[in-house]
Amino acid sequence: MDLMLLQNRLGHTFKDATLLQQALTHRSHSTLHNERLEFLGDSILNCVVASLLFDRYTKIDEGDLSRVRANLVKQQSLYEIAQRLELSQFLRLGEGELKSGGFRRPSILADTLEALFGAIFLDAGFDAARDVIRALYIPILDTVDPKTLGKDAKTLLQEYLQGKKIALPQYNVVATHGAAHNQEFEIECLVPKLDIQVFGNGGSRRAGEQAAAKLALEAVQKAFVKAPAAPRKAKPRTAQLKLSGIATIQPDAPEAAPDEAAKPVAPLKDKGPAEVATVATAKAAAKAHVPAVNGSAELAAPAAPSKLNNAASSAAETVVAGSAAAVTSSNATPHTTSKSKTA
Repeated sequence: MDLMLLQNRLGHTFKDATLLQQALTHRSHSTLHNERLEFLGDSILNCVVASLLFDRYTKIDEGDLSRVRANLVKQQSLYEIAQRLELSQFLRLGEGELKSGGFRRPSILADTLEALFGAIFLDAGFDAARDVIRALYIPILDTVDPKTLGKDAKTLLQEYLQGKKIALPQYNVVATHGAAHNQEFEIECLVPKLDIQVFGNGGSRRAGEQAAAKLALEAVQKAFVKAPAAPRKAKPRTAQLKLSGIATIQPDAPEAAPDEAAKPVAPLKDKGPAEVATVATAKAAAKAHVPAVNGSAELAAPAAPSKLNNAASSAAETVVAGSAAAVTSSNATPHTTSKSKTA
């Protein structure tokens, strides 16, 4: 076991080699183990990571900074760093832990890494421990998104759908498999508006929902990437007619011919009896067409032909009678005058 190789990977050479050995010793190996150094290293790690985040993300509020820090210093993150350092080959474990594969256990590797941070602090001070931690964490910070780091799949899916103004997903238990003490849940996740249906499995209902939400998020993101923007349909132009304060949409009316529009209408008194009868007939026929409210002309029940003919005949007779009375009156006036002259 070459401890110099580990010190080169850490970027720190110990002045007191016993501190390094103690940091690598599990409680199953001897009474002088690393648990107290782990306690110290945990506090130093939180302080340094908090300082890193504070300097790096100036526009993120306290709540998001706390979430990111908690994710960076949790056991899984420490375990991944320990794997990069190949820390398992330097551990000092008891026989029982060696046989049970303790050198691969995430909790043991994460605790040992924190103990190393505490040992470096005691060996060379806070600045030395800070430099080691910064060198290990800056590559990680370069690859993470502080807005999503530490959020589970269900939260990310919900926030994504809300940003697109889509209803929240639905989770349903489809089936359970296995014995009562070792069940596996099959969970369905639905996004109805996008016709997305996925299934996830987990040792608990929560784990199954998280697995399904992760698959649903991937499907939703792919759907929005592939879906092109729908073209806008051109709306037909319509004329608007306002009757008694109520706006009614009317179809475009055909324009009258210029010659017909400019033609003057002859007064009724200048027309002869036959023309008057024709006008009366035309007016009666026009009254048979009743304009509908929606702008379309609906044909009313046609009037009986006898009634139309009677109306026209009556109008003609009235005009003829009036004309005859006028002629009689004009002829009678000179006759009366001549009588008076004879008398």
